[in-house]
Amino acid sequence: MEKSKIGRRFEGKVAIVTASTQGIGFSIAERFGLEGASVVISSRRQKNVDEAVKKLQAQGIEVLGLVCHVSNAQQRKNLIDQTIQKYGKIDVVVSNAAANPSVDAILKTQESALDKLWEINVKTAILLIKDASPHLTEGSSIVFISSISAFQPPTGLAMYGVTKTALLGLTKALATEMGPRTRVNCVAPGFVPTHFAEFITNNETMRKSLEETTSLKRLGTTEDMAAATAFLASDEASYITGETLVVAGGTPSRL
Repeated sequence: MEKSKIGRRFEGKVAIVTASTQGIGFSIAERFGLEGASVVISSRRQKNVDEAVKKLQAQGIEVLGLVCHVSNAQQRKNLIDQTIQKYGKIDVVVSNAAANPSVDAILKTQESALDKLWEINVKTAILLIKDASPHLTEGSSIVFISSISAFQPPTGLAMYGVTKTALLGLTKALATEMGPRTRVNCVAPGFVPTHFAEFITNNETMRKSLEETTSLKRLGTTEDMAAATAFLASDEASYITGETLVVAGGTPSRL
């Protein structure tokens, strides 16, 4: 969508997006910012944070950038504390951080890789919401970023897919636990050419075969994912909670 046509659904709102200095996370933060939100972005490296902050500020977006490795309890606490110190509340949390340290078959995956997958992709998502929850406003919204691989974990991404399946269950459970004050939803992106997925999308043959599995015959863009996330977090989705929105161009996922 052209930036000039983007609405202002998040005027006066505060949105935290994790792992948001590039790829899908950056596009989500950018979308919230263009729609009027004050955005809090984070990633593991200060250099990446500084570069992303500059790009957002150049578009007139109000942004706070912090280093936050989601598995570091102190950095997570700091992310929430600094947000409250600067903006006084939290309206939206998008949990986007993920890791995929292994492409092995599940039964060949090292225990250390299993620990990292569960910790980054599931456990820290829960702990982040736990830290943020006392500061969430009435009508607030949480969006987890899962994956199309949650529905049919593919070879080479199987364990990653299983952790993403866990987020579908987490979305449903937390929607019950946190309602009616806070809505909890999930976006399951299809294949998007980003740094995170470059080992797939940079391979021309694999890229073409992935495009063929979609009804729209193209891969997704980071902007596609940002638009879906912004919809779920907005008041337009005020009667939607506990749901997962598949944004995958018609890639087979579920009935």
